[in-house]
Amino acid sequence: MLVAIIGTRSSGKTAVENYLISKDFHRVRILNDSEDLSSDSSSERASTIDPYTDQVASKHLSFLSMGPTPQPSRMTFDDKPRVFSSPSSLLDFVTRNWRLDFVTVDLYTREVIEAFVKRPFFLLLSIDAPLLARFYRTNTNMSSHPVSLEEFVREDDIIVFGAGPLQESPSSSLQNLGDLVNIHISNTFSTLSLLHSYLDDLNLLDPGHLRPQWDAYFMTLASLASKRSNCMKRRVGAVLVRENRILATGYNGTPRGVTNCNEGGCVKCNGSSESYPEDVEYECRCLKQGRERVGQGSVLYCNTCPCLKCTIKIIQTGVKVVVYNLSYKVDDASARLLAEAGVELRRFQPAKGSGDPRLHIMVRS
Repeated sequence: MLVAIIGTRSSGKTAVENYLISKDFHRVRILNDSEDLSSDSSSERASTIDPYTDQVASKHLSFLSMGPTPQPSRMTFDDKPRVFSSPSSLLDFVTRNWRLDFVTVDLYTREVIEAFVKRPFFLLLSIDAPLLARFYRTNTNMSSHPVSLEEFVREDDIIVFGAGPLQESPSSSLQNLGDLVNIHISNTFSTLSLLHSYLDDLNLLDPGHLRPQWDAYFMTLASLASKRSNCMKRRVGAVLVRENRILATGYNGTPRGVTNCNEGGCVKCNGSSESYPEDVEYECRCLKQGRERVGQGSVLYCNTCPCLKCTIKIIQTGVKVVVYNLSYKVDDASARLLAEAGVELRRFQPAKGSGDPRLHIMVRS
């Protein structure tokens, strides 16, 4: 695995890099134009150069400046980072040695990162922290050359948005890299040990961060299907699966040939039933019913726990497992009925750092 770390200034990039090195990752970096590849000093500086600002931070201070940073337990490559003359040479090396674990902070332009994203062992980690906290950390680590808050904010705008007098939407702006990020960390931790504890729970070596497990894969597709819904009350999407093969996808809305819900086709969902006679009962039209049985042993992935009416239909189709993400007001009633029918109901929990699957849909060419 190769983990590339990007992020704002003083957000904790070096702290995360050092944490991974303590877990037997190998530090790799790319030579700057101003450095000599044959010089030992360039390798020694590898862990301290911020690729966005070229500011050198102390290797022996934590990102909070609250005490010594734990030193790596073991390093290889003669206890020095391995330095490469170009991103392509680094890519060739880690591709040949993909079973080993590497970390770098030297990938920070879209053009370069897109070449690495094609590899199944590459993980892009983004880290950020509150602006004012990062400003104080920066000046604590640079007590001899403090920067003003205005200077810090101006630089931050360039890093995040590419906004500034010298740059206009550069490919290295963090905003331009957002769709390539696998994991985002919001570093609001008050101590280094709390950050380490969070990283322990995150378990960056979990293969699910690079290749989604089946539940995450199908739930993301269900969430994507919900985007097609036209129901005025709630967008619901579902994926029907048997033996990890997709049988069908769907979303809620009015029946075929009927005016869409968001165009007034469902009286109940549009909340306009008051204008009709009281003795007329208007049922919700935003329900879908399968035209045929789906076969025994099928699994239904739904971004929302099914309502009671849908639960009845699900049981009739022969579905044996229902996996959902978002809760609904009739969860308990649906759960009791599914249990009585012998249908397993379980809730999908997104992996830490991946974000809500409704928002974590990445399409890469």
